[in-house]
Amino acid sequence: MAHQPQTIAKAVLDRIRGHGRGWVFTPRDFLDLGARGTVATALKRHTDAGRIRQLARGLYDYPRSHPQIGQLAPAADAIAQALAGRDAVRLQPTGGYAANQLGLSDQVPMKVVFLTDGPSRRVVVGWQAIVLRRTTPRNMATAGHVSGLVIQALRFLGRRHVDQAVTERLRSRLTTKDRAVLRRDLRHAPTWIADVMRRVAG
Repeated sequence: MAHQPQTIAKAVLDRIRGHGRGWVFTPRDFLDLGARGTVATALKRHTDAGRIRQLARGLYDYPRSHPQIGQLAPAADAIAQALAGRDAVRLQPTGGYAANQLGLSDQVPMKVVFLTDGPSRRVVVGWQAIVLRRTTPRNMATAGHVSGLVIQALRFLGRRHVDQAVTERLRSRLTTKDRAVLRRDLRHAPTWIADVMRRVAG
Protein backbone atom coordinates (compact mmCIF):
# COMPACT_ATOMS: atom_id res chain seq x y z
CA MET A 1 0.00 0.00 0.00
CA ALA A 2 2.95 2.31 0.63
CA HIS A 3 3.67 2.39 -3.09
CA GLN A 4 0.11 3.10 -4.15
CA PRO A 5 0.56 6.91 -4.49
CA GLN A 6 3.60 6.37 -6.75
CA THR A 7 1.63 3.86 -8.81
CA ILE A 8 -1.25 6.32 -9.20
CA ALA A 9 1.18 9.13 -10.07
CA LYS A 10 2.62 6.95 -12.85
CA ALA A 11 -0.86 6.03 -14.10
CA VAL A 12 -1.81 9.71 -14.16
CA LEU A 13 1.30 10.61 -16.17
CA ASP A 14 0.76 7.69 -18.55
CA ARG A 15 -2.77 8.92 -19.27
CA ILE A 16 -1.58 12.47 -19.83
CA ARG A 17 1.12 11.35 -22.25
CA GLY A 18 -1.38 9.07 -23.97
CA HIS A 19 -3.54 12.05 -24.87
CA GLY A 20 -0.54 13.91 -26.26
CA ARG A 21 0.69 17.48 -26.15
CA GLY A 22 -1.98 20.14 -26.00
CA TRP A 23 -4.40 18.14 -23.84
CA VAL A 24 -6.18 20.23 -21.20
CA PHE A 25 -7.60 18.36 -18.23
CA THR A 26 -8.97 18.53 -14.70
CA PRO A 27 -8.59 16.18 -11.71
CA ARG A 28 -11.94 14.64 -12.67
CA ASP A 29 -10.22 12.95 -15.62
CA PHE A 30 -8.29 10.71 -13.21
CA LEU A 31 -10.73 9.89 -10.42
CA ASP A 32 -11.04 6.32 -11.69
CA LEU A 33 -7.35 5.87 -10.81
CA GLY A 34 -7.53 6.85 -7.14
CA ALA A 35 -8.96 9.07 -4.44
CA ARG A 36 -9.30 12.79 -5.12
CA GLY A 37 -6.54 13.70 -2.66
CA THR A 38 -4.11 11.20 -4.15
CA VAL A 39 -4.83 12.46 -7.68
CA ALA A 40 -4.32 16.06 -6.52
CA THR A 41 -0.97 15.09 -5.00
CA ALA A 42 0.08 13.39 -8.23
CA LEU A 43 -0.85 16.42 -10.31
CA LYS A 44 1.07 18.73 -7.98
CA ARG A 45 4.12 16.48 -8.22
CA HIS A 46 4.03 16.52 -12.02
CA THR A 47 3.44 20.28 -12.04
CA ASP A 48 6.38 20.92 -9.72
CA ALA A 49 8.55 18.72 -11.94
CA GLY A 50 7.58 20.76 -15.01
CA ARG A 51 5.94 17.84 -16.78
CA ILE A 52 2.53 19.55 -16.84
CA ARG A 53 1.35 23.11 -16.33
CA GLN A 54 -1.34 24.48 -14.05
CA LEU A 55 -3.48 26.98 -15.98
CA ALA A 56 -5.95 27.91 -13.24
CA ARG A 57 -7.36 26.34 -10.11
CA GLY A 58 -8.21 22.74 -10.98
CA LEU A 59 -7.19 23.17 -14.63
CA TYR A 60 -3.99 21.80 -16.20
CA ASP A 61 -2.46 21.08 -19.57
CA TYR A 62 0.30 18.99 -21.15
CA PRO A 63 1.86 21.97 -22.93
CA ARG A 64 3.01 22.06 -26.50
CA SER A 65 6.38 23.66 -27.09
CA HIS A 66 8.04 25.65 -29.85
CA PRO A 67 11.86 25.55 -30.24
CA GLN A 68 12.11 29.36 -30.30
CA ILE A 69 9.05 30.51 -28.35
CA GLY A 70 8.97 27.83 -25.65
CA GLN A 71 5.68 26.66 -24.16
CA LEU A 72 2.64 27.57 -26.25
CA ALA A 73 -0.72 28.74 -24.92
CA PRO A 74 -3.41 26.05 -24.84
CA ALA A 75 -6.17 26.12 -27.45
CA ALA A 76 -9.36 27.83 -26.32
CA ASP A 77 -11.42 24.87 -27.50
CA ALA A 78 -9.31 22.47 -25.42
CA ILE A 79 -9.83 24.59 -22.30
CA ALA A 80 -13.56 24.78 -22.86
CA GLN A 81 -13.85 21.04 -23.48
CA ALA A 82 -12.01 20.32 -20.22
CA LEU A 83 -14.41 22.57 -18.32
CA ALA A 84 -17.39 20.97 -20.06
CA GLY A 85 -16.15 17.49 -19.20
CA ARG A 86 -15.69 18.44 -15.58
CA ASP A 87 -19.19 19.91 -15.29
CA ALA A 88 -20.88 17.41 -17.68
CA VAL A 89 -22.37 20.17 -19.85
CA ARG A 90 -22.62 20.90 -23.57
CA LEU A 91 -20.88 23.77 -25.36
CA GLN A 92 -21.53 25.83 -28.48
CA PRO A 93 -18.78 28.12 -29.84
CA THR A 94 -20.13 31.55 -30.68
CA GLY A 95 -19.15 34.99 -31.92
CA GLY A 96 -15.82 35.67 -33.57
CA TYR A 97 -14.45 32.34 -32.43
CA ALA A 98 -17.13 30.45 -34.37
CA ALA A 99 -16.37 32.53 -37.47
CA ASN A 100 -12.66 31.83 -37.05
CA GLN A 101 -13.28 28.10 -36.74
CA LEU A 102 -15.05 28.14 -40.12
CA GLY A 103 -12.42 30.24 -41.84
CA LEU A 104 -14.70 33.29 -42.08
CA SER A 105 -12.42 35.41 -39.89
CA ASP A 106 -8.65 35.45 -39.46
CA GLN A 107 -8.79 36.84 -35.94
CA VAL A 108 -8.93 34.82 -32.74
CA PRO A 109 -10.70 37.02 -30.18
CA MET A 110 -9.08 37.68 -26.80
CA LYS A 111 -12.39 36.71 -25.19
CA VAL A 112 -13.75 33.42 -26.51
CA VAL A 113 -17.41 32.80 -25.67
CA PHE A 114 -19.12 29.42 -25.58
CA LEU A 115 -22.83 29.03 -24.99
CA THR A 116 -23.64 26.30 -22.47
CA ASP A 117 -26.54 24.55 -20.81
CA GLY A 118 -24.54 24.54 -17.57
CA PRO A 119 -23.52 27.32 -15.19
CA SER A 120 -21.90 30.48 -16.50
CA ARG A 121 -18.24 30.86 -15.66
CA ARG A 122 -15.13 32.73 -16.78
CA VAL A 123 -11.56 31.40 -16.82
CA VAL A 124 -8.57 33.56 -17.71
CA VAL A 125 -5.52 31.75 -19.07
CA GLY A 126 -2.63 34.02 -20.00
CA TRP A 127 -3.93 36.72 -22.34
CA GLN A 128 -7.12 34.87 -23.21
CA ALA A 129 -10.46 34.73 -21.40
CA ILE A 130 -12.71 31.70 -21.86
CA VAL A 131 -16.33 32.50 -21.07
CA LEU A 132 -19.07 29.90 -20.70
CA ARG A 133 -22.41 31.69 -20.94
CA ARG A 134 -25.61 29.93 -19.95
CA THR A 135 -28.29 30.15 -22.63
CA THR A 136 -31.70 28.79 -23.62
CA PRO A 137 -32.39 25.22 -24.78
CA ARG A 138 -33.24 26.63 -28.25
CA ASN A 139 -29.73 28.02 -28.66
CA MET A 140 -28.25 24.68 -27.58
CA ALA A 141 -30.39 22.59 -29.96
CA THR A 142 -27.52 22.36 -32.48
CA ALA A 143 -24.62 22.25 -29.98
CA GLY A 144 -21.92 19.88 -31.15
CA HIS A 145 -23.17 20.01 -34.76
CA VAL A 146 -21.53 21.89 -37.61
CA SER A 147 -24.90 23.63 -38.07
CA GLY A 148 -24.52 25.21 -34.62
CA LEU A 149 -21.14 26.59 -35.60
CA VAL A 150 -22.53 27.97 -38.87
CA ILE A 151 -25.54 29.57 -37.16
CA GLN A 152 -23.37 31.32 -34.58
CA ALA A 153 -20.77 32.44 -37.15
CA LEU A 154 -23.41 33.93 -39.46
CA ARG A 155 -25.12 35.62 -36.52
CA PHE A 156 -21.77 37.20 -35.61
CA LEU A 157 -21.11 38.42 -39.17
CA GLY A 158 -24.61 39.86 -39.56
CA ARG A 159 -26.96 39.69 -42.53
CA ARG A 160 -25.42 42.68 -44.36
CA HIS A 161 -21.97 41.06 -44.39
CA VAL A 162 -22.99 37.62 -45.57
CA ASP A 163 -22.60 37.72 -49.34
CA GLN A 164 -21.94 35.21 -52.12
CA ALA A 165 -18.24 35.07 -51.19
CA VAL A 166 -19.10 33.99 -47.63
CA THR A 167 -21.54 31.40 -48.95
CA GLU A 168 -18.93 29.98 -51.34
CA ARG A 169 -16.28 29.89 -48.63
CA LEU A 170 -18.58 27.96 -46.32
CA ARG A 171 -19.56 25.55 -49.10
CA SER A 172 -15.90 24.85 -49.88
CA ARG A 173 -15.10 24.02 -46.25
CA LEU A 174 -18.05 21.74 -45.55
CA THR A 175 -18.27 18.09 -46.52
CA THR A 176 -21.27 16.40 -48.08
CA LYS A 177 -22.13 15.05 -44.64
CA ASP A 178 -21.86 18.56 -43.12
CA ARG A 179 -24.24 19.95 -45.74
CA ALA A 180 -26.75 17.23 -44.92
CA VAL A 181 -26.59 18.31 -41.26
CA LEU A 182 -27.30 21.90 -42.31
CA ARG A 183 -30.42 20.81 -44.18
CA ARG A 184 -31.59 18.76 -41.21
CA ASP A 185 -31.14 21.64 -38.75
CA LEU A 186 -32.68 24.46 -40.80
CA ARG A 187 -35.62 24.64 -38.39
CA HIS A 188 -33.35 25.73 -35.55
CA ALA A 189 -31.99 28.81 -37.38
CA PRO A 190 -33.47 32.32 -37.73
CA THR A 191 -35.15 32.76 -41.12
CA TRP A 192 -32.37 34.70 -42.85
CA ILE A 193 -29.69 32.32 -41.55
CA ALA A 194 -31.77 29.33 -42.65
CA ASP A 195 -31.85 30.84 -46.17
CA VAL A 196 -28.05 31.08 -46.19
CA MET A 197 -27.69 27.55 -44.85
CA ARG A 198 -30.01 26.31 -47.58
CA ARG A 199 -27.81 27.93 -50.24
CA VAL A 200 -24.66 26.53 -48.65
CA ALA A 201 -26.18 23.07 -48.45
CA GLY A 202 -27.16 23.22 -52.11
